[in-house]
Amino acid sequence: MPPRRFLFLLGSTRRAGNSELLARHAARFLPATTEQQWLFLADFDLPPFVDLRHDAPYPVPTEPAKTLLDATLWATDLVLVTPLYWYTVSVPAKLYLDYWSAWLRTPGVEFKGRMRDKTFWAVVVSSGSAEEALPLRETLQLSANYMGMPWGGYLLGNGSRPGDVLRDAAALRTAESFFGG
Repeated sequence: MPPRRFLFLLGSTRRAGNSELLARHAARFLPATTEQQWLFLADFDLPPFVDLRHDAPYPVPTEPAKTLLDATLWATDLVLVTPLYWYTVSVPAKLYLDYWSAWLRTPGVEFKGRMRDKTFWAVVVSSGSAEEALPLRETLQLSANYMGMPWGGYLLGNGSRPGDVLRDAAALRTAESFFGG
């Protein structure tokens, strides 16, 4: 069996934020043969998404969207890593997901068919209650369902100030086996 390839899509606007710290902790427990790629979504200067589906065909992606598309198609497992912002994903994470709409309709990409065997995961940190993060989880789970992707799960940690999640003992324990380690 070929090694799994995990793509960690860091959706925070802050480097080494709580969601990233929790994801990196969980990734330490992946088998050594697992390939990992980490992309900080805010580094990709994506233009605002424009819905063209009723006006014109979507063009073949160019940089920086091409890098994100190629990385997405490379992966066997996609991990969206985001803080909870207003009950949903961060702006960089939402913009990345919006681009899925274009890739679904880009001639020759066959995006939906190629996504079917990839597992979709989420690592989220919130400063509120677990109930406040339910809309985010449901959004991502419904997205996985629409794409025909297996839903790997949702790891939720608690934290507000930088590094707070490292004091969330329950989330750190759960992270150790989150990816099936």
